[in-house]
Amino acid sequence: MILLCGHYEGVDERVIEEIVDDEISIGDYVLTGGELPAMVLIDSISRLIPGVLSNEESYSQESHYEGLLEYPQYTRPYEFCKRKVPDVLMSGHHENINRWRRQQSLKRTYLKRPDLFNKLSLDETDRKLLEEVLEETEK
Repeated sequence: MILLCGHYEGVDERVIEEIVDDEISIGDYVLTGGELPAMVLIDSISRLIPGVLSNEESYSQESHYEGLLEYPQYTRPYEFCKRKVPDVLMSGHHENINRWRRQQSLKRTYLKRPDLFNKLSLDETDRKLLEEVLEETEK
């Protein structure tokens, strides 16, 4: 793959017509050059190459892998600016933690990326999880 990076106004149209197979956009905004989008593309693709990530399962648990945004992340300390890590994450109960994570992914995608959410095919379990978390949000 060869990435051709335009600058300011882009690349001469004759070059595009003659040698470009595909054009790729990383979003609906304008930058001064194509170098940053090229780095974004390289970084996002290289993660899928075996051995690039230390844990092969990492990429399958990231945002967008299943069409959902990822659940919220928490680190230490337990309490920061009077906000605590959700109790379910401290419980050690893996089934409840996984349920909470799935629920939060559904909620985040529904609220922040309706374009992605509308493409999902939710099963009955996911619909119920989403209903529950949205009801809690409205309280």
